[in-house]
Amino acid sequence: MKQLGQKGMLFLLGNAIREARRRQKLTQSALANATGIGRSTLSQIENGAVIDIGIRKIIRVLDYLGLELTTRPQGAPPTLEELRRDRDTPVVK
Repeated sequence: MKQLGQKGMLFLLGNAIREARRRQKLTQSALANATGIGRSTLSQIENGAVIDIGIRKIIRVLDYLGLELTTRPQGAPPTLEELRRDRDTPVVK
């Protein structure tokens, strides 16, 4: 399995945040205001283009959306739970 690298990880994280925000019918402005970050910063996070951001800000956004941050060894295959979640999660466009 190919390593994602920093940009790939940021893209996946941002995509998960965007999908959760849309499922909850929140605008970027509403989520940014609720979590105390700028709307442009949130946009950069969602697009995987954020240059530098503190982990506490990411955790605030994830917590507000009901998400959590998890870790696993690089290159590890997805868990059964992750595969099931991905299969059952509708794609938001």
